[in-house]
Amino acid sequence: MGQRSTLGSLLFCLGLYGICTGFQQENCTNYNLQFERVFSVPGDVAMLNSTLVSPYVFNFTSIPYDISWYDSKTGREIREQTGRVLVRGTTLWFLNITLEDDGEYVSIVRTPYWCYRQATKLVVELPVAGECGRPRKARQILTMGVNDILSCPLRDYIGKLDSYNITSSIKWYKDCEPIVDGVGTYTYMDPTTLKIIGVDPKHNSSYTCTLSFTLGGITRSVSETISAWVSDRYTLIPEVHEPANETIKVAIGSNFSKPCRVFVPCVGDPFVDIAWVIRNKFILDTDPSHRIYTTKERLWHQDEPKKGLWLEQVLVISELWEEDLHTNYTCRAYSARGLPVGYFTLLPEDPNYLLLIGSVLGTATVLFITSVIICYLFKVEIVLCIREAFPYLYTNKDLDGKLYDAYVAYPQSCAIGFSEDVETFALQTLPEVLEKACGYKLFIAGRDCLPGEAIVDSVEENIQASRRLLLLYNASTFTSKRHTSSTSSNNNNTITKSSDSSENSKSQKNESFDDSVEVYPDTRQQLELLAGMHKVLLEKSLKVILVEMEEISPAQLALFPESVRHLRKKLGAACWWKSLRTERRWRTCTRRSEDEEKGGQDTQLSPSLSPSSKFWKEIRYRMPVKGKRAMYPEKISLLNS
Repeated sequence: MGQRSTLGSLLFCLGLYGICTGFQQENCTNYNLQFERVFSVPGDVAMLNSTLVSPYVFNFTSIPYDISWYDSKTGREIREQTGRVLVRGTTLWFLNITLEDDGEYVSIVRTPYWCYRQATKLVVELPVAGECGRPRKARQILTMGVNDILSCPLRDYIGKLDSYNITSSIKWYKDCEPIVDGVGTYTYMDPTTLKIIGVDPKHNSSYTCTLSFTLGGITRSVSETISAWVSDRYTLIPEVHEPANETIKVAIGSNFSKPCRVFVPCVGDPFVDIAWVIRNKFILDTDPSHRIYTTKERLWHQDEPKKGLWLEQVLVISELWEEDLHTNYTCRAYSARGLPVGYFTLLPEDPNYLLLIGSVLGTATVLFITSVIICYLFKVEIVLCIREAFPYLYTNKDLDGKLYDAYVAYPQSCAIGFSEDVETFALQTLPEVLEKACGYKLFIAGRDCLPGEAIVDSVEENIQASRRLLLLYNASTFTSKRHTSSTSSNNNNTITKSSDSSENSKSQKNESFDDSVEVYPDTRQQLELLAGMHKVLLEKSLKVILVEMEEISPAQLALFPESVRHLRKKLGAACWWKSLRTERRWRTCTRRSEDEEKGGQDTQLSPSLSPSSKFWKEIRYRMPVKGKRAMYPEKISLLNS
C-alpha cells in the first residue's frame, strides 16, 4: 500500500506539473505528428487514438503510467465535456464535431521515470454542396462480371466500441438512397461488408456506410464514403496452394526447405504480397549465412486454365534444431480481397524400422559369416582352447575301459615302405610330444610289444584297447601289394599256423574284409591295416588319424588302397612334411650367430616339437579329449560288460 500511495502521489505531481507549466515545457521523448490523419465533418463523431502505450515505447504491462490529452492551440489539458468530449485512456472522442475542433491534439504518457508525447491531426471539412456522403472518399474497385464486395472503412471504430462492450449498427447508402439488405443485387455479409452480385457498369457510384452507437449517454453516428468504379481488370482472393496445413516429419540436424506458393486469380498486376511468419515473427532475412532465411520473392503469370499470378517464396532452415519442432510455420498472403494463410508443422521423424531391421539383419549376417570364417580358419585353436578352459564339459575317458589313447601303426623295419625318419618319428617324436608334453598314453608296436607275443593277439587286443588309430605312412607304404589271391591265402595260412583256434577265427574275419583292403607282405602292417580299417569303416567303433610323413603326388596316391584314399578325402591328413617345411623356413629366418659358430646347427628347440605348433595342434584336436566330467555308473557297467 505504501508503494502505491507513493506512486500515485508521484503521478499526481507530474500531472499537476504539466497543468501548471504547460505540456510544451516538459522534456518528453517526442514521437511527433502521426502520419495518419483523422477526417470528419461537422455534426459527426471523430475518434483520435494514441499509439504511445505500446511495447515499442515502454513496458506498459509492468510500469505504471498516466495519459493526458492536450489541445495544441491553447496548451490546456482536455477535460470531458458532456455531449461533446470523452477521454477514454488512449482514445479521445469528439461526439459532435465543429469547425473549431480542426487542429492538432497531443497525448502525453507519463511514467515514474520518463514521459512520451505524440500529436494527432484532426481535419474537419465541410460537405460538398449537392453531393451525398463525405467529401473525403475512399477508392475501391469492383470487378466486372463477378460477385464483389465493398468494405466499410470504419473497422477501427467498431473494434474500439466492441472493447467497451457497446453495441453498434451499420447502414449502407448508394448515393443518397438507403440500401436494403437482400433487395436487388446487394447483401449485407457482415457489419462492415456489402456484397454486390453480378457487378456491371451501373454499380459505378458512391457508397456510404454509417455507424450508429450510444456513447456517453447519447446516440451518435459516424460515416465514411467509398467511391467505387467498375473495371475489367480484377483481383480475386489469393489461394495458398502450399503449404497445405500439413504435418511434416523431419530429422534433427538435417537441411529443410518449404515454398510458400500462392496463386492470385487476376487480370493485370494485383497488389498482393506474401510472407513467412514463425511464432508471430516475420522472417524477412534473405541472407543464406543465417540458419533460418527466405529466398527472394519470385512471380510468374499464368493464362491457363485460368488467368492469374503465381507468387513463391521459399523458407530455408539450414540445420534443424530441437526447438524448431512442434511449431506452426505460416505462409500469409496480403491483399485487399483477403488474408488467406497456409501452414505446416514439423515433427520428429519416426524410426526407420525397415532400415533398423535391415541393419540388424545385415550385422547379424556379417557376424555370422565372420564367425563361420573364423571357426573354419581357427577351428582347431578354438576347440583346443575350450577343452583346456572347460574340461568339466567333457567326459573323463579314463573309465571307458580303454588302456591307450592311440595305437600307433607305422611301417617297421624289413616292411614295405620302411623309413628311418618314420621310425624315429614313431619311437621318439610322438612320445616326446604326445606322452611327455600332452599326457597321452600311446601303444607303439616297436616299443610296447611283449617278447614272443602272437602278432594277431597283439594287434587285435591293443587296437581294441585304444581310442584312436594313428596311421603313419609315406609315399611307398601302400605301393607294393600282392597281385594274386593265392599269395594272400599263403600269408593267411602262415598267420593261422602261429595262432590257436581263436586266432584262426579272427584271421577268417579279417579275410572277409580283404575285398576292400589290399594285403601286404609285412604281417603286422597288414594286420594293423585290416583290423583298423574294419573297426573304422565297418564297425565304426574306432577313429583313425592319418599322419602323412612326406608329400604324396597324385600318381603315388592313385596306388593307395581305396579305403585309405576314402579316409584321406573324408577326414584329411595331418602332414608332418608341411611342419618340416615350415621349420626350415623359420630356421633360415631366425638363425643366430651361435648357430653359425656350431656349423649351422640350430641351438634352439625345434618348433615342430612344440605342442602349440600347427601340426601338433591338429593331432591334439583329433586325439581323445582329456575331460573331467564323471561317467554315469550305467555307462561304466555297459562298457565293462
